[in-house]
Amino acid sequence: MIRPTNAELAILGVLWQRGPSTVRDVHDALRAVRSEAVGYTTILKLLQIMAEKELVTRDTRARTHVYAAAVSEATTRGHLLSDLVERAFGGSSLALVLQALSTTRATPAELDQIRRLLDKGNGDSR
Repeated sequence: MIRPTNAELAILGVLWQRGPSTVRDVHDALRAVRSEAVGYTTILKLLQIMAEKELVTRDTRARTHVYAAAVSEATTRGHLLSDLVERAFGGSSLALVLQALSTTRATPAELDQIRRLLDKGNGDSR
């Protein structure tokens, strides 16, 4: 199961958004959006660890290595969500949804999207 750390998720977010990137590209992108400073060597080490964990691939053909996400954002989110449902909600998707909707206020547009998704799952083709 794919279970990246928060720091690894931040790096994957950059790779999903930008596509294959150098360590410098990832470092610059994270520095632009994070309040705390993240060192270049820290990003390099994390990418090396992520390559070992097969979260990213590394292209070593050029002098500057280029890293790419090895798994899609949707696949990673699915694995993380499945893990959360199992560990925190005893396998109940209903409990997860009820908790999410009772904890965070959904916008009318989000509620409409949820209704359409539910209708689609019930065979209604609005």
